[in-house]
Amino acid sequence: MTAVNTGRRVEGPSKDRPAQQLIDAGFAWEIADAPLLHHGLNLADIAHVLDLRHRRIIPERAAAALLGVLLEAYRTRPEDFPYDAAYGEPYNSRERHFVATIGDDAGWLHAGRPRREAARVALRILLRGLTAELAAGAAEFAATSSRTAARYREVFMPDQTYLQQAQPSTFGHYLLGFVPPAIRDCERLVAALAQLNSSPGGAGCVNGSRLLDDRRVIADLLGFDDVITHTRDAMWQTDTFIDVLATGVSLLSNQSKLAEDLEIWSSQEFDYVDLAGPYTRASVLMPQKRNPYALSIVRGAGGVLIGRLTGFLAVVKSPSARSDNLIFAYGEIPRAVEFATRITALMEGVVDTLTVNESRMWERLEEGFTQATDLAEFVMLRCGVDYRAAYLIVGEVVGAASRRGIRGVDISPEDLDVAAQRVIGRSLELEADEVRAVLDPRAIVATRSALGGAAPEAVDAMTEEYLAKAVDLGYRAKRELEKYAAAEARLIAEAEQVAGDQHR
Repeated sequence: MTAVNTGRRVEGPSKDRPAQQLIDAGFAWEIADAPLLHHGLNLADIAHVLDLRHRRIIPERAAAALLGVLLEAYRTRPEDFPYDAAYGEPYNSRERHFVATIGDDAGWLHAGRPRREAARVALRILLRGLTAELAAGAAEFAATSSRTAARYREVFMPDQTYLQQAQPSTFGHYLLGFVPPAIRDCERLVAALAQLNSSPGGAGCVNGSRLLDDRRVIADLLGFDDVITHTRDAMWQTDTFIDVLATGVSLLSNQSKLAEDLEIWSSQEFDYVDLAGPYTRASVLMPQKRNPYALSIVRGAGGVLIGRLTGFLAVVKSPSARSDNLIFAYGEIPRAVEFATRITALMEGVVDTLTVNESRMWERLEEGFTQATDLAEFVMLRCGVDYRAAYLIVGEVVGAASRRGIRGVDISPEDLDVAAQRVIGRSLELEADEVRAVLDPRAIVATRSALGGAAPEAVDAMTEEYLAKAVDLGYRAKRELEKYAAAEARLIAEAEQVAGDQHR
């Protein structure tokens, strides 16, 4: 039926029932996120009622009745609460249930607060906990990787770039390279907690509320460290959520790189590493196969989070003061952060339990020509030729040796003289002992004793530094979780006291 156009815009809420298409496509989407926000919505509502009571806005009897049903909702599992898309977003279902239970006293919950504020507060309560847990997981991954790297600081291997042998190194030095990015991501997450744990409460609709002149009361009740100053920013900001989500992507991207390397190295062709049984999955058809399944999960998860970040960025470019950007954030961002925590724990377990085939790594190191750079530098310093000439000489030697099936460790002074005659027109006249010494992969690694190098003592120094940072960051993240739990306990205790013993 087509409505008659009277020429004047109709103001005020519609009295019509929502279209079924709107319920199916819109409200149902929001209700699907209700289980995630349920706990935070209960805390936000309880704190709001206590704040109204503190200001003597709500009658004492109504405050007690309202806190009673809110405490009941607090103790009710999300799946048992009557959320129904037919009534709109989660806030509407909650209001309907409270009115049905205690009548008009439930109406005081609206005073000085739009429905979106409850969801904004709930989202931050949820995200601050999930972000602290992700930070703790990132710290644990960094700590475990540091300890594992220390165990393998003298397991020699050919380090690679582009999957090509590069220079002699150790598995410990290689693995430790994934720790600094994890620590930096953990530091970003801990820093993000300061922004996440700022209260949007009391912001009103757009420009504040005449009823709530001190917004710090509700912030203190909910354990927020600060208040988001500008009321419009408090309701509509998205950059903090982008920061958390992007950091989660960075964390998993670092782990995905490691997972891809380990997946290649655990193949029969490389046989460098082996995953512990609990992190593998057998083929149901091929009895010989033991697939590094955990690594596939980690790699795929990195892609999933990139998609979540991209999707959120596409939504938040809308004009200001729109709900669409956060409607889609209520579920997507918490799920992404929680997923990142589970994946990080998985990768930590992989690193903690993997085994390294030391003899295979040494065999491949001896077979290759990872000594080439050190040999060229030795020729430059010992024989007084420029590095380009030394590079060309060694390149000739490597090419000839590989064609003849000679290993890098077996290159002789005669091989160098033949190449030098071609490149610079003279012999180098080096001694066999000094050439043999410069070709020794263990000796080469020992020279990398400067800050950040692969020498065991350098790896030990880095391990000590990184482990201390990781432990401290993990402690800080867990301390935040304890603070949130303590604030919640105080809030519930106050609400129970006001509500009376019958609601305990």
